[in-house]
Amino acid sequence: MKLFAALLPMKDQELSQKHRPAHLEFLQKHHKEGNIAAYGRFEDGAGGLVIYRTETYEQAEELVKQDPFVMEGARDYDIHEWNMVSDNWS
Repeated sequence: MKLFAALLPMKDQELSQKHRPAHLEFLQKHHKEGNIAAYGRFEDGAGGLVIYRTETYEQAEELVKQDPFVMEGARDYDIHEWNMVSDNWS
């Protein structure tokens, strides 16, 4: 499996607030299924970051496009394959 960092920059604050519950449900579901390694918001309100665990960029993008924030126009997205370096990663 590869890791893909999906940056989700803020596009519309009101839409983000409105669709936050569905977005969090989406993240929790895919985290439990193993498709998401980590996720969180930026403290400055600029958006958030989701680390997807998939075989290909296309699979990661397919998941990103299913995120309610992206589907409803609350956030843009930018995806990069990510090579995490950590002594704790297995």
